[in-house]
Amino acid sequence: MRPRLRAAPQVVFGLLCLALVLIALGSAGSGALAIPRTQILSVLFSVPADGEALMWRNVLTEVRLPRIVLGIVAGGGLAVAGAAMQALFRNPLAEPGLMGISLGGAMGAVAAIVLGASSLAGIAPAAFAGSLAATAAVYQLGSRRPGMANLLLAGVAVNAICASVVGFFTFQANDIQLRNLTFWNMGSLAGANWALLAWLAPLVGVLSLLLLRDWRAMNALLLGEREAQHLGFDLKRLRRRLIVLTAMLVGPLVAVTGTIGFVGLVVPHLIRLPLGADHRWLLPNCLVGGAIALTLADWLARLAVIPAELPIGIVTSLVGGPFLLWMLTRKAA
Repeated sequence: MRPRLRAAPQVVFGLLCLALVLIALGSAGSGALAIPRTQILSVLFSVPADGEALMWRNVLTEVRLPRIVLGIVAGGGLAVAGAAMQALFRNPLAEPGLMGISLGGAMGAVAAIVLGASSLAGIAPAAFAGSLAATAAVYQLGSRRPGMANLLLAGVAVNAICASVVGFFTFQANDIQLRNLTFWNMGSLAGANWALLAWLAPLVGVLSLLLLRDWRAMNALLLGEREAQHLGFDLKRLRRRLIVLTAMLVGPLVAVTGTIGFVGLVVPHLIRLPLGADHRWLLPNCLVGGAIALTLADWLARLAVIPAELPIGIVTSLVGGPFLLWMLTRKAA
């Protein structure tokens, strides 16, 4: 069998960064108000007095650039967390949702909406609290016995409970609340603003770097738990650290953007195709690849039904679902 050729990771990283810049520029110029690509930089770095250029500047700085930056931050964080979970469970279908992070966040958000919260300031803290509570429950239940199978079973059980609570509150919701929680569950970057990004971007950046530092441990986990232990890794501490970092990374993102599926599942697969499974290069490339995926999905969501916009979760599911089916059929063949 002919060995698969691997691309140079530095080259892939450079190409992904270039693609991210081009997609961000394209997204900044597109929408209900079209802005010429050639004018974007000049509008941003000058102070127009009035007229069309001033309107372009306001749209860019107050609406589109915060969304683009949030897409980069959220997409990169979700992809890195997905790669970490796949290494932890040694399962290519693993994602942060297995630990109850996504459904726990949905449970907190839906409860807040039905109990009267109508803005991001009320919904986001409740979603974050739900994510942390569900993750803590999964870890406490799953760590009673050694092995990853118990964590997986605990995740399935806690996710089922969270889904039941979501269903209960959905049943109690009125028409306006149903509309709000439906759009939240489909995901959106519409709540982006610079005040939000001022704390979210540094938080995601620091937590992503902490996960990147564990690339040796993730490589060891791919060999098996016994082999990783023989290499000197404390599996209990490693497992706890990866789970806590993932929960702290994904929880705030779920709280801010709602439920966005498939980014943490699909992007690591795409990056492995040219690079392989070495987490030294996989994780930083996933960071950029996830940023590309979510920025592109948000761009498509805004263009599909101008002047309205599709929930971004619909776009990621429309792309991620067929890709996952392709991966399954490809492996079966």
